Amino acid sequence: MPRIRLPANALAPSAARRFLRVALTGLAEPTLPGTLAISGTPAISDGLVDDAVLLVSELTTAATAQGGFEVEVACRLDTGDGFAVSSAPGGIPHVGVVVEVADRYSSGTDHEEQDLWHHLRGHGLRLLRALAESWGVTCRHTEKAVWFRLDTPMEALPGPEDSLAAAVHDAVPPDRRGLAAEGPDSAGQTFLAEVSELLAGQLDEDMIAALTGQLLVPRFADWCGVWLTTTHGRMRLSRVWHRDEERIRTLRQALEEDRPPPATLSTTGIAWPWPEETDADAPGGSALMFPLVAAGRCHGALLIGRAGLPRLTGDVVRLAQDVARRVAQGVVTARHYTRQADISHSLQRRQLPTSLAAIPGVDTALVYEPCGEGQSVGGDFYDLFPMGDRRWCFLLGDVCGHDLEAMSVTGLARHLVRLLAREGHGVEALLGRLNLAMAEEGAEAVVVGGEQVGSRFLSLLYGELEPDPVSGGARVTVASAGHPLPLRLSADGTVKTAAEPQMLLGIDEHAEFRANSFHLAPGETLLCVTDGVTERRRGNRQLDDNDGLAEVLRGCVGLGARAVAERVRQAAHDFSPDPIDDDLAVLVLEAVPTLGGGRA
Repeated sequence: MPRIRLPANALAPSAARRFLRVALTGLAEPTLPGTLAISGTPAISDGLVDDAVLLVSELTTAATAQGGFEVEVACRLDTGDGFAVSSAPGGIPHVGVVVEVADRYSSGTDHEEQDLWHHLRGHGLRLLRALAESWGVTCRHTEKAVWFRLDTPMEALPGPEDSLAAAVHDAVPPDRRGLAAEGPDSAGQTFLAEVSELLAGQLDEDMIAALTGQLLVPRFADWCGVWLTTTHGRMRLSRVWHRDEERIRTLRQALEEDRPPPATLSTTGIAWPWPEETDADAPGGSALMFPLVAAGRCHGALLIGRAGLPRLTGDVVRLAQDVARRVAQGVVTARHYTRQADISHSLQRRQLPTSLAAIPGVDTALVYEPCGEGQSVGGDFYDLFPMGDRRWCFLLGDVCGHDLEAMSVTGLARHLVRLLAREGHGVEALLGRLNLAMAEEGAEAVVVGGEQVGSRFLSLLYGELEPDPVSGGARVTVASAGHPLPLRLSADGTVKTAAEPQMLLGIDEHAEFRANSFHLAPGETLLCVTDGVTERRRGNRQLDDNDGLAEVLRGCVGLGARAVAERVRQAAHDFSPDPIDDDLAVLVLEAVPTLGGGRA
């Protein structure tokens, strides 16, 4: 007997639906551990499967609502093993399926308070009465279960060329067809719910088109084509699907050779009959096109076809219209996401330099990892640019926050530093003017919801470097404004700080900043990082506790700039098993040893 146990959470109904559909159709789905395929059974109608899936969804939802320990879903015969084939009055054989949903209590739970049947009210109870041949409640020592049985007359099972809508209609016993006529078709509603659930998480319009074809074929059609509108107001054939995969290429060629649908479709459906004398490999029979309309605009077209049928049934038409509306909304959502992502990426590309300037006699390396999902720029920023022929400026900064507003400040600060440097301001004067600009920006911030919007503090490590072509190495002047202090690694493994701690930029407009100058000898390395490295956390410890970063750098004696940057990056990742939760930037400047000096 196939069964599956699920935790009583919001994902249980969806998992129960997938399990039961796989179990009843005898298909294997490796993503469902514990699922057993049923073999050697008579054919089961799509209507019976859909009814069972709808009911098990309602029962599982009721079971999870009361916060049970586990929910178990099982599919079985009501007599013997496997499926029961019984004879109804009149000698017509029936296929019977029994499905059970049990709420498994944890120890010490009051059974009377945890009553699964008590939670199954309203819509769920009406569905049981309308669809199930019989149902009931079974109480056991550690669980309480609701079960139901569904019967389908075998003579009503669909043939390979019957329309699905007719098969669903025939699969419903005569005494229930009145109920089906009065309200929405349960099989169709279940299918539409699955369509909405599957398309809701897709943010690529071509993936939506591909899923649409696989949802409809072969369940409702023999073949399917999806067009999507372009930015130029035309239609492009996005995806084609056929129940016979060997005929997909032929179908695509046939649809591409025919005139594409107009991009101004606005009606609910346009009949598109295929000629009777088409080639054997072409899609014969009947076809119907549906515009993908959402928010008053056409975003594409859905074409479905059936072989050997003069026309599609009304049930299939209505269901396809509902599918087309859901596909259209999914395409609109995906396009909104793509448009916003394109805008974001375009803005981000302008926030950081495309490359680092090359410095004679100095090896440079950079590691930059923004932590925001889908972002190429975060709150950390960097730059290395020339000022004439003999001087280079470098910086590493961090804007508090990781949102888009922080990203905009990174670009503003970087370009402002370049502008001030080109005006001839030295390290100390540049930091003073940048601090004044940040403080004025903060003073103009507005208060929204108790928070100052536009108020940003900035930490910045800024320096100038002048290579010495005679003795080798370079003269470095550097200052740190609220930023992790740069570390200087000597050739003998000694590590010292290369600047003094000072106030963040943007807090006090009258703050003054001091710079430190020193000679970076050949073979020495200057390491600059953001707090994504120094404050990398593991429990209550940080990477830089007890000079942890200096210890990492001490082990880099003899390594080149790129190797040092990678060693520091790897140390930050390895310090904790948790994912990096802050932007990470590492800038390494190494004075190249003189010829013959070599590296250790």
